[in-house]
Amino acid sequence: MKRLLLVALLLPIAAHADEYTLTIKDHKFQPAEFTIPSGTKIRLRIENQDATPEEFDSYALNREKVIAGLGTATIFIGPLEAGRYPFTGEFHSATAQGVIVVK
Repeated sequence: MKRLLLVALLLPIAAHADEYTLTIKDHKFQPAEFTIPSGTKIRLRIENQDATPEEFDSYALNREKVIAGLGTATIFIGPLEAGRYPFTGEFHSATAQGVIVVK
């Protein structure tokens, strides 16, 4: 019963999040940098177009998520204060790097 109540309380929050899409292709994030408004919760949809898995990893955002090869994943982020929030692809960290700019 408590779990059902928690889900019911969280649904309106998730439903109102702005959606942004991040693509992984050739072991790089596209776009490598994008801007979101401060104080806003977002839904980040990550589409992996590579055949191999990648892990979205961000210490600054306190998020990590493995995205299967040719798969997608969704991560909720925010609301955040103004600043720069870097992220990497842990499996290909030399090429898969990016940043979310919050203004």
